[in-house]
Amino acid sequence: MSGILPDPTADLDWSGYAGAIHEIFHKNALAFPDRPCVTETKTPTSPTRAYTYRQIDEASSTIANYLHDSGITNGDVVMIFAHRSVELVCAFMGTLAAGATVTVLDPLYPPQRQQIYLEVSQPKALISIGKTTDENGPLAPLVQKYIDEELSIKSRIPDLRLNDDGILSGGKQDDNDSDIFDAIRGKVSSPPDVLVGPDSNPTLSFTSGSEGRPKGVLGRHYSLARYFPWMAQRFNLSSDSVFACLSGIAHDPIQRDIMTPLWLGAQLLIPAKEDIQHEKLSEWMNAWSPSTAHLTPAMGQILVGGATTKFPALRQVFFVGDVLTTRDCKVLRKLGPSCNIINMYGTTETSRAVSYFEVQSAAQDPTALDQLGDTIPAGWGMKDVQVLVVSQADHTKMCGIGEVGEIYIRAAGLAEGYLGDPEKNKEKFINNWFVDNITWVEADKANDKGEPWRRYYKGPRDRLYRTGDLGQYLPSGAVRVSGRIDSQVKIRGFRIELNEIDANLSGSPLIRDCKTLVRRDRNEEPTLVSYIVPEISEWKRWLEAHGHEDVEDEGVEMGPSVVYLKRFRRMQAEVRDHLKTRLPVHSVPSIYIVLQKLPLNPNGKVDSPNLPFPDAALMMEDASEEDLKSWEKLSETEKTIATQWSTLIPGLNAKTIKPDSSFFDCGGHSLLAQQLLLTIRKSLDADITIGVLYANPTLGALSTQVDRLRNGQAVTVDKSADTVYSDSFNELINTLDAKYESADPDALSPSHGATFFLTGATGFLGAYLAKDILDRKNTKLIAHIRGAKDLAFAKDRLTRSLKGYGLWQDSWADRISCVLGDLSKPRLGLDDVSWKHVADTADVFVHNAAYVHWIARYEQMMRSNVLSTIDAMKLCNEGKRKLFSFVSSTSTLDTDYYVQLSQEQTATGRGAVLEADDLQGSRIGLGTGYGQTKWVSEQLVREAGRRGLRGAVVRPGYILGSRHGGVSNTDDFLIRFCKGCVQLGSRPRIVNSVNAVPVDHVAHVVIAAALNPLPGVNVVHVTAHPRLRMNEFLSALSYYGYNVPEVDYEEWKTQLEEFVSAGSVEKDQEQSALMPLFHMATSNLPSTTRAPELDDRNAVAVLKADADRWTGVDDSAGEGITREDIGRYLRYLVEIKFLVPPTGRGRELPPIAADVAEAQAQWSVGGRGGAA
Repeated sequence: MSGILPDPTADLDWSGYAGAIHEIFHKNALAFPDRPCVTETKTPTSPTRAYTYRQIDEASSTIANYLHDSGITNGDVVMIFAHRSVELVCAFMGTLAAGATVTVLDPLYPPQRQQIYLEVSQPKALISIGKTTDENGPLAPLVQKYIDEELSIKSRIPDLRLNDDGILSGGKQDDNDSDIFDAIRGKVSSPPDVLVGPDSNPTLSFTSGSEGRPKGVLGRHYSLARYFPWMAQRFNLSSDSVFACLSGIAHDPIQRDIMTPLWLGAQLLIPAKEDIQHEKLSEWMNAWSPSTAHLTPAMGQILVGGATTKFPALRQVFFVGDVLTTRDCKVLRKLGPSCNIINMYGTTETSRAVSYFEVQSAAQDPTALDQLGDTIPAGWGMKDVQVLVVSQADHTKMCGIGEVGEIYIRAAGLAEGYLGDPEKNKEKFINNWFVDNITWVEADKANDKGEPWRRYYKGPRDRLYRTGDLGQYLPSGAVRVSGRIDSQVKIRGFRIELNEIDANLSGSPLIRDCKTLVRRDRNEEPTLVSYIVPEISEWKRWLEAHGHEDVEDEGVEMGPSVVYLKRFRRMQAEVRDHLKTRLPVHSVPSIYIVLQKLPLNPNGKVDSPNLPFPDAALMMEDASEEDLKSWEKLSETEKTIATQWSTLIPGLNAKTIKPDSSFFDCGGHSLLAQQLLLTIRKSLDADITIGVLYANPTLGALSTQVDRLRNGQAVTVDKSADTVYSDSFNELINTLDAKYESADPDALSPSHGATFFLTGATGFLGAYLAKDILDRKNTKLIAHIRGAKDLAFAKDRLTRSLKGYGLWQDSWADRISCVLGDLSKPRLGLDDVSWKHVADTADVFVHNAAYVHWIARYEQMMRSNVLSTIDAMKLCNEGKRKLFSFVSSTSTLDTDYYVQLSQEQTATGRGAVLEADDLQGSRIGLGTGYGQTKWVSEQLVREAGRRGLRGAVVRPGYILGSRHGGVSNTDDFLIRFCKGCVQLGSRPRIVNSVNAVPVDHVAHVVIAAALNPLPGVNVVHVTAHPRLRMNEFLSALSYYGYNVPEVDYEEWKTQLEEFVSAGSVEKDQEQSALMPLFHMATSNLPSTTRAPELDDRNAVAVLKADADRWTGVDDSAGEGITREDIGRYLRYLVEIKFLVPPTGRGRELPPIAADVAEAQAQWSVGGRGGAA
């Protein structure tokens, strides 16, 4: 293990008890009684109130003695009905001095939640702060009834108030006018003589539990004071520090707010609630000059959001409780230029045992944030605290640098556990399996000096707290949190990381704050919803730059939120476009709700349950007067289609749709597009194809095409679409370099090694390409990764992909590196450093990535698929000389010309379509934008070959699962076809041959062609040996027991249309697997799936050369798909629950390795493959 990573067997000073915090505070009060201790700053109804250490100590001692005399003893819980005030500090310290356990009841919590706190804690004493009752009234009847009837209360302090002169009152006696504290006024100088120890329980804090029921976490005295000496030294804290009390009063960080200054002998400032608001808080910070504050990131938003007032006295801000973004830090550094930002990672369960990452102030280091990415790392464990990142696959192993695992906290200061929940304690507080605890027990016995506190000490307990967070070690040894184990969601078959969406949203300058959730829409479908808070100043600049005027909109109050319905419509489209450049399409939310601010719970965290639901937030949208005038001008067809859009797209008001509104900009996607076309077919009797919709996405254009069909005319076809791609090639050929330098293949060998640069490495084929590369001797891999926030995240994504497909080998870790990029951007999205690194390092460039979409037009795909290929070849021409392999597709041959050519040549004995064919037979007529982009790219690569580039164009057909493991791409057309037939209960009779090859063989051909190219650039066909026919392929379903009788294609097509048109019978019924490809499945498949026979002599040549020079294994005979292979694919699909098991009579599905499906489930792969 690297020396910079923590050693999970190290001694963490298990018996290093530093004393009880209330005892240390009392000593401080005796040492400097007149020093300022707690100051309540002025409120609208009261002046500033300031108290010394002696006054706070005497008030605390009064409470402690009263509780003690009332029978309160060690382990009893004292509940405080709380208020942010000096009385809260006194109640806290008094309860601790009585040896009891303090817990807080927030008056802002609903009565039902307050009752749960009482049920869990079973308090023996109640303290009501007078100001709490003044502002919030008495306890709710439900709560009071529970106290009176269900609890055994020993002591009550009904009206706690600290007078201006420091005299404490607790409320009147039941039988007279005297105060309850009058009888013990003589004991104010010292607390009762109560012994506590490291394992006494001073606090009971609540945290969210399963099924929404809060759980009580018992703290330990060990941790309350244990880490203060180190923190004081490390962060320059002293008795001169001035602390701000800003944490939620029932949130455990309030304990740190109170106890830190009292341990130091410093001062605590308590602001009025009116000052804890946007803009007001920064003004308070400026006026009162605290040097130190503890904040949640959400509270930090309140401090800096919209603020202009600086607070130069602030020296340290400790952030806890949530992800801290660099964007928020940048604003904070502007307003507090001398402020160091310390991001602290921990939980209620870890008490004070946390990690830290310090960002130096802007005054000390103006560039401190430049290399940190979107979020601040969790950092390193404090003194005697370890942040362990443990392998998810094998918990006995620590993760290496860059590898994502589960985060455990190891420390002597962990909480005791959950009150009354031993099963949860076993799950979350785990004995350290890396070392035998007896080691520490024996060491403690040797050091036992008979200290009194050992009466309340259970001895050393080497425990780990399982956080449920995912993270990875950075090269510095710091930890970055990358998400939650339970934060992944699955929508429309795709696994989505909500934190990744928020991280990319935060990258937009238009957004100040955000939160993405999965909510069910009005159709009870799970939908991604992003709640965003706009950065108003940036928004106004954006409007001015784009020639737009701001819209008047005060928003609508919905619970604790103010929702903007009109003002930020353009922002929603802009944000959607921002995400489209950074995330896969399925991860882009369909609904954006713009709020004035995110609601916070009393603990200062985002109150997710109270964010407005999509229906409530979006259905209230009203059409403006301008909208209504525009609506009246629409034709009946436009009104009908607009209404259909609004029915399909959540929150869309039909009367706000204009003729130039695009279906896709309004929130439509490919699945909704299919449903729209079915609706148009049924309601308007117009059979619009998906291609027509993509060519005419606006309301006006689409309505015009519908009207033409209804009037007996053909749809208007853009004749230039047939030649747009070849015309584009004629222009782009002029952008190629005049000459290309290439590497000598003979210079690369197992003895000399080779470094590969691979795009699309995380896709289905990409994973197997990586495997083929890394299985060879002396090879290294540089992977181009899109959408990752940093290099560690990028490497983790690649590792997870390889593990998910069951391919990963630990020995590869040191041979893999990553660069961040994006095919949709110039120079592959690489920064200058990465571009130069690849140019100077790589020997072979394998360009596998592409934007794969069977509907999008050429113009939409050109940047990612064509221009990226030109840039790829430019990279080959810089730095080290390279070989180039381009992964194309047989979709470049999808014209009638090549089908007829194949039939003619086969019939006359001249063979199949040659690899040397010039592709002029598909210069026009290719039907998909994807095929068109591959055609142009092929022609450009082959032209570069004529100018000196050395490499290959590899053309695979259908890429199916691996031969050995059965691992399959669930988004493949043939796999979806199988599932669609199972769902429908029938299969069509189609006799065309299917050019399908196992993915591992395709990968082998690609890498063999890259390392052993023929002179220039030559095409290499990957064709099946032998080929199955479609009816043979689908008949395997029946062979293995699926009830899918073969029917005529037209009958099957009708069944499919009826199935899809009927919609879901039940809320959770699965949608047809063919829905995303419905247009293909119903577009005369017997004709459209005809494929030419392909010559593959070049493939044979490169495979033979590869066997001679690299692998020693001759695979030149090629591979195809057998019925047993299909059985393995079906088994895999059943195991990962993509497909239901067969129930009819048939052969048993072939076995596959037991860990293959488990890997898919754990590492979340199996969806779309090949995209960048």
